Amino acid sequence: MGLLDELRTRVIVADGAMGTLLYLNGIDRCFEELNLTRPEQVRQIHRAYLGAGAEVIQTNTYAANDHKLKRYNLEYELESINRAGARLARSAAEGTGAYVLGTIGGIRNTKPGEVSLGEIKRSNERQIEALLSEGVDGLLLETFYDPEELRATLTLARKKTDLPIVAQVSTQDSGYLQDGSTLAEMFAILEDLGADVVGLNCRLGPFHMTRYLKQVPLPKHAFLSAYPNAGLPEYNEGRIRYRSGADYFGKSALDLRGEGVRLIGGCCGTTPEHVAAMVEAVKGAAPITEKITEALPETEAQRIEIRETVAELASTGETPPAEKRFHEITAAKDHSVIVELDPPRTLRTEGFFKGVQALKEAGIDALTLADNSLASPRIANESLASVVKNKYGVKPLVHVACRDRNMIGLQSHLMGLAASGINQMIAITGDPSKVGDVPGATSVYDYNSFDLIKLTKQFNEGRLPSGRSLGLRANFSVGAAFDPNVRHLDKGVQRLEKKIAAGADYFMTQPVYDEKRIEELYHATKHLKQQIFIGIMPLISAQNASFLHNEVPGIRLTDEVLGRMQRYKHDKEAAMQEGMNISRSLIDVILEYFSGVYIMTPFLRYEQSAELTRYVHEAAAKRKGQNIQLS
Repeated sequence: MGLLDELRTRVIVADGAMGTLLYLNGIDRCFEELNLTRPEQVRQIHRAYLGAGAEVIQTNTYAANDHKLKRYNLEYELESINRAGARLARSAAEGTGAYVLGTIGGIRNTKPGEVSLGEIKRSNERQIEALLSEGVDGLLLETFYDPEELRATLTLARKKTDLPIVAQVSTQDSGYLQDGSTLAEMFAILEDLGADVVGLNCRLGPFHMTRYLKQVPLPKHAFLSAYPNAGLPEYNEGRIRYRSGADYFGKSALDLRGEGVRLIGGCCGTTPEHVAAMVEAVKGAAPITEKITEALPETEAQRIEIRETVAELASTGETPPAEKRFHEITAAKDHSVIVELDPPRTLRTEGFFKGVQALKEAGIDALTLADNSLASPRIANESLASVVKNKYGVKPLVHVACRDRNMIGLQSHLMGLAASGINQMIAITGDPSKVGDVPGATSVYDYNSFDLIKLTKQFNEGRLPSGRSLGLRANFSVGAAFDPNVRHLDKGVQRLEKKIAAGADYFMTQPVYDEKRIEELYHATKHLKQQIFIGIMPLISAQNASFLHNEVPGIRLTDEVLGRMQRYKHDKEAAMQEGMNISRSLIDVILEYFSGVYIMTPFLRYEQSAELTRYVHEAAAKRKGQNIQLS
């Protein structure tokens, strides 16, 4: 009799955590490497679970994939680690009648696009073949946050074997997956793709796992599984610990059985004591064969409503009609001007707001605020943006840097912007912290700019990456940075196109000081419909020009421009005027090829940016008049 035959007639208890148990024993490195270096310690844990009554154990190969082994320079040991893990589990189970499942863990987790699907497939194929070569009784696909990744892995595994396959997803505390699908929808897809057992594992404790399984009908042909965590983890004195007790897990096993689960195990934080309690609790309990499901916390009708509403609320709390987004407005104009005014480094803001007023009077289309540029702390740009919008009536466009916020912080930040009605942003990775004046600070980089663009687009769909509903759709215009000063322009454009594929609506470039490069940019990007705002930053001195050229990433000056500024190295006023002359000439060329100008204000000298803004309008009007006369 095989595993599936036994699941038809009774509830079976599987083992618990491997990694967190090793961690509690003082090991804090690649757990899968222990299959080769400390095999007896791994075997002892298998035997402890078997001694507690587990009838299914899994191999210590959860993270034995190419991507995660690379962190320890162990990718070349992938096959040997997986084969050793299978042999250890089989030797521990010998003579007990227990089944051994070869474990393959999800790679992508909650970071979108972290690893390509092609890379995942290549790694998983190697892992599957290694596990099957050692005679495992089936495969366990666990902790998959990304539905696409699990579908691809299951399809690959099903082609490789007819043995039982358990496919388990991980979800946040929403009952939805990252793509917005429900557990019931996902389980049905997995069953159609050939999974013999479908279920949940990790992230959730027994309470939430039972709660969400109430919404899932019994599968048509497959069986349900559940491997909950031992509650939520806590961080105490530098260690992560789980506190849910064994008795609680025993009672929870009965609750899970009541929702149709036939294979019950444990994930993070569970121990042989938890497994023993579950074995005792379900002993002699027959599996259920009929079930009445409960409605989701958010009904399907509500999910559709979310996709059809907008995020900006009126003061009455009612949802107004969707307004045109920033990039749609500027794209319809013959020219637009964005001006950057850096938030102050101190709490003295009067100069900043004088600049806002001056730029408003000059006729800017939006004021953009950097996010701790050059990794130096400044007043939070979202706070200033709120004042700029509400007090001065100027449209704020905020930079959002991945450097300073983890995934939680970025999502919270975007929610705050949307709730404040600030719907224009530019997604940037951000300069590393070591370039700033707080070199001991940590650069987070949970996301990069591509990930942040995708995240913001998910907000426009009304959902978080966890699958949780936002209740309303955001209405962001998502901008992205484009470096026009790269050595190989074609490769720079390819990167730009990848950002478009991620969802970028418009682009803002680094400062350009080469008239010929502006023309080259036009020809390299004229096939794109997204608007590009070409960057201009007036030079204020010969020293300033030299510093920008030699020390600031992404900025290059031509020999001609450097020479023009060098002529006035002893005359500050003349140098500043020459810098303005250079900017005007560049603007003339920009307007010949592009409709968007992005002016960066040097050292809060907003008078220069206001003067250049007026020049853009005058030059554009002159060009328009000439075109009319010619026609």
